[in-house]
Amino acid sequence: MFPYLKEAGKANFQDRYVTKANELLISWDGKHCSSIGLIGAPLSKSSISHSGAAFAPQAIRQALSFYSTYSIESGMDLADVTVTDYGDIVMHPTDIAASQRRIAETIEQVVALQPESMWIVLGGDHSITCPVVSGWQKQKGTIGIIQFDAHHDLRNLEDGGPTNGTPFRRLIEAGIVDGSRLVQIGLRDFANSRAYTEYGKQCGVTMYTIEEVYCLSIQTIIEKSMQMLSGVDAVYVSVDMDVLDQAFAPGCPAIGPGGMDSRTLLHAISLLARYDKVQAMDIVEIDPTIDFRQMTSRIAASVILQFLKGKKERV
Repeated sequence: MFPYLKEAGKANFQDRYVTKANELLISWDGKHCSSIGLIGAPLSKSSISHSGAAFAPQAIRQALSFYSTYSIESGMDLADVTVTDYGDIVMHPTDIAASQRRIAETIEQVVALQPESMWIVLGGDHSITCPVVSGWQKQKGTIGIIQFDAHHDLRNLEDGGPTNGTPFRRLIEAGIVDGSRLVQIGLRDFANSRAYTEYGKQCGVTMYTIEEVYCLSIQTIIEKSMQMLSGVDAVYVSVDMDVLDQAFAPGCPAIGPGGMDSRTLLHAISLLARYDKVQAMDIVEIDPTIDFRQMTSRIAASVILQFLKGKKERV
């Protein structure tokens, strides 16, 4: 009746020739699933520093609206890609361990429903990676992990329990992933301790500092890492956004100088997505409450688009 009235929040300019990236997300109807699934794990009470990362899943979804689906670099349009959005997992209001169990159980259930799908999980802090991988691995067999991070996240559990500093130690000690099948990329100077570096080495973890990223090139590191993981059944990619320099990611709780630039991270994700064995990815450690002009959430949205582009390029 009123041609200029729209639903609240949707009275936006529309260009008939542009498809916005957020339009790729289709809410799950309880029946139909696409080949790519997205799910939010909004847990941040397990962070060892103040964090509002629980608000990140929705912030990242919203940031997709800043982008089109067209890649000028490849000439590819993602407009025909459908991502099934399963929504967010409900966290327990006070019990961190219960929240992590909910994450593991939910991921196991949705992956069992659609075992051939690629998965994108939006955290939350980095503690979510342990339960996500625990649930995902049950459908996958032997797995490898490629971790983009300024930190090892191999802290002991005695001092703080299952925090965002412990996910990979927990996975190793639980036997879910062998240390020799974990690759850490982007470790930053003066951001780790000798004890955890030595622990990682003892477990066979492959480590690349940020200095090595720029000396060797990210393409060389990705190729070497995937060659090393050639014997696994599936590879999981974990993107801690604090791998980026603080100039690119002001919305990370653990910002620091001397990190990776955004172009290098996006190129790495595009390269990894072209491998069939790369079947899942999480994005963690964004606090929208301290971000500046959604800079960090926008990079996370770009990470998703580069992942989708890489998957489409491999076909």
